Amino acid sequence: MSGPLFIGSNIYRGSSYGARHPLSIPRVPTVIDLCRVMGWLGPDCYRTSPRAKPVALTLFHDADYIAALQRAEARQSVNDDTRTRHGLGTLSNPVFAEMYRRPATAAGGSMLGASLLANGGVVFNPGGGTHHGMPGRAAGFCYLNDPALAIMQFRAMGLTRILYVDIDAHHCDGVEAGFAGAGDLRMISVHEDQRWPFTGAFADRAGGAALNLPVPRGVNDSEFAHLRDQVILPAVERLEPQAIVLQCGADAVTEDPLARLELSNNVHFDMVARLREMTPRLLVLGGGGYNPWSVGRLWSGVWATLAGQEIPDHLPKEAQEVLEALTWLRQRGPVPGYLTGTLRDAPRPGPVRTEVEALAEAAGGLVQGWRWGR
Repeated sequence: MSGPLFIGSNIYRGSSYGARHPLSIPRVPTVIDLCRVMGWLGPDCYRTSPRAKPVALTLFHDADYIAALQRAEARQSVNDDTRTRHGLGTLSNPVFAEMYRRPATAAGGSMLGASLLANGGVVFNPGGGTHHGMPGRAAGFCYLNDPALAIMQFRAMGLTRILYVDIDAHHCDGVEAGFAGAGDLRMISVHEDQRWPFTGAFADRAGGAALNLPVPRGVNDSEFAHLRDQVILPAVERLEPQAIVLQCGADAVTEDPLARLELSNNVHFDMVARLREMTPRLLVLGGGGYNPWSVGRLWSGVWATLAGQEIPDHLPKEAQEVLEALTWLRQRGPVPGYLTGTLRDAPRPGPVRTEVEALAEAAGGLVQGWRWGR
């Protein structure tokens, strides 16, 4: 691979979970449009995401669930049994026009991304990162679990040291449940404590495969940097993974309505830059993020960082117009100028609280004994 690759699809344009759903907002299209007007996303580095075939999805998901998901899309309805058994047709995972095709495309993109990394490199699939999906059930806006399918693809390529890092505000319960006890996968998750899905306690090791770092409400850039330097990067150095899958959810920043963390997007830019230098294969995925301006800015900056592009202090007029065209039912009053005029947030430092220091110390001790195998 000669340079970083970006995986996208037109299926995300105009596709919505419903007018009142948190995922009514455009996300991937905003990133594509921003990166193109900035000159960062030419045809040489763009790949169209395929739609994963049902048989490929059964690498992680139950065949009867995939069939139920296809039926629900075709009929645009579900019965009570399907809703109860598979979590389809709920407030979180509603019936909508592309409810199979859209997540199957995201999954196909993540699986393609893993395949493209056979000989090394960097791939970004912002449509991916749906980490709550269970083998037989939709959950948390996630109909399929594309990070798990990418991990399965890396396994099929013969890799035996795979690291999954998740910095979404919500714990990666679907990935953890699917790979608990695995000897060839290690998982590190930084997520808000006591936030849905209320899993991922520090004491939860997932059979030795996981290191969960639940952080308190209001965590700031300085506190994240403390965990990064004392826990995450030392773990990567110790494990020397053959591949890293980074779930780069945008809901951990201050502006997001579904979390209460106080990070700037600099945390994400720094993380992708650090991990890129520590593994021969890096697959970066999207994930959560429910403010259209903060998501578009964050993931565009992630791509700029991966592609070696300089993020300007102020966006040119064409890029500002992309952000100014966004609308959001939750927005009250004028949109702050920095959300339409810049990509990079001002840093959001602060004191490192004693509970974060204690978490880092305890986790650092576990990292010292971390190794591959059951």
